Amino acid sequence: MSTSSSTRGDGGGGGGRGGGGEFEGPSSSRSRRRSSDGVWPEPFVEALAFQVAIDASTSIGRIAAARALFNLFQVCSTWRAVSHSELLWHNLTRRIWNIGHLLRNTWREEYIYRHRTANNFQLGRYVYTSLPFVPSDVNNNNDGLACRRLALSDHHLAAGFSDGSVHLFHLPSRLQLATFYPQHRDRIGRFACAVSGIILSDAQLVFATLDGDIHLVVINGVNPLRRVHLGDVVNDGALVDFTGCNQRWVGLYAGLPGRAFHVWNSETEELVFVGGSLTDPEAVLGWHLLYELTDIIGRVRVTSHESAVACTNIRLMVFDLRNEGIILGEEEFDRRIIVGSFDANNDELLLIMDMRGNASVRRVATLEEVCRFTVRGAYQRGILGSVNGGYALMCVGGVIRVWEMVHGEELYNFGERIGECNAIVSDERHVAACSANATIHLWDFGAN
Repeated sequence: MSTSSSTRGDGGGGGGRGGGGEFEGPSSSRSRRRSSDGVWPEPFVEALAFQVAIDASTSIGRIAAARALFNLFQVCSTWRAVSHSELLWHNLTRRIWNIGHLLRNTWREEYIYRHRTANNFQLGRYVYTSLPFVPSDVNNNNDGLACRRLALSDHHLAAGFSDGSVHLFHLPSRLQLATFYPQHRDRIGRFACAVSGIILSDAQLVFATLDGDIHLVVINGVNPLRRVHLGDVVNDGALVDFTGCNQRWVGLYAGLPGRAFHVWNSETEELVFVGGSLTDPEAVLGWHLLYELTDIIGRVRVTSHESAVACTNIRLMVFDLRNEGIILGEEEFDRRIIVGSFDANNDELLLIMDMRGNASVRRVATLEEVCRFTVRGAYQRGILGSVNGGYALMCVGGVIRVWEMVHGEELYNFGERIGECNAIVSDERHVAACSANATIHLWDFGAN
């Protein structure tokens, strides 16, 4: 295990200088004081503080919200007392960091932790390690073990491979917890059981394979892995990507016209929608994947507002998951995009890059461009992209580069060269990637 840090400036207008000083309130009693005219100003000050932080976050970046709040809290002791409002910190954490569940003792502590972690990401401060990995010894088709998908939750990492195996790791201990395999059945094509998507939470693991089978297991539960959907390759084609959220699972298929998207109710496990023409031109490539794992045909992502965005190398589409089949936005590209570069986050931002290295960050709802930047070396094969709440990452030529997604500024490169990369994923704290030799790399930006 090694550590790496950068000497870059603090960014965000000075809001990320480490420590908790920018959040400190008065050291005296936390009781609220009336103003001289008997009016309680705190609700108005709280509303002002919330808006000031949001404006700073939107215009400068999420880290800048802390400096804006610090300046506001210095106005007077009454305004400083607002810094102890749990409602304020709850609202700010949900809005700025897109966090709705409390992992620390208070919402103020949660906000401070998220701020410090994002500041570590801004400065390139992380701890790097490679995870101990025991390759599977069953279902191996002797075609080489390639990582197909990675997924992160707060405490777990899941890695899905071409032989159908999914390896689950515990992030705090860096230990491998379990390995799961799809249930055996007759399959069409030697790669039919290759993992095509993983949905991971700290409660359960859901994964799908190219032939359309979907399996679910409760983490730390007593029940074994079970198949919740039996795929039908003949009538659906190959399941080339699979993702989801608490309410919906979404599969992207290629092979038959008019059946690109499948949507399930994740609570009832019921298939509720089939349709869409996004991958109709890639039908032959979809069938070919069952016999040879080639380039990425398409990707699909679910955002926080129950919409999904998907792309192929010539087309981008956004559709509503609450009203299945309703297309919210669509764009075709004369200059082809690199599908592996595509990703989207829960803050309704997506990332795409064309064959010349022109990367664009868009708003999912409108496809409006937020910023753009240029990626050097875009001519190389195997380029992969990932985004979290504030940063875009590109793995090019075995080097991972980082950009912020407000102005498109390139920040730094990771110090570790990992060689050819098969999969990459990131969230607010971790970045994970798997190289061609099946080594799983992990970078931890967590606040100390």
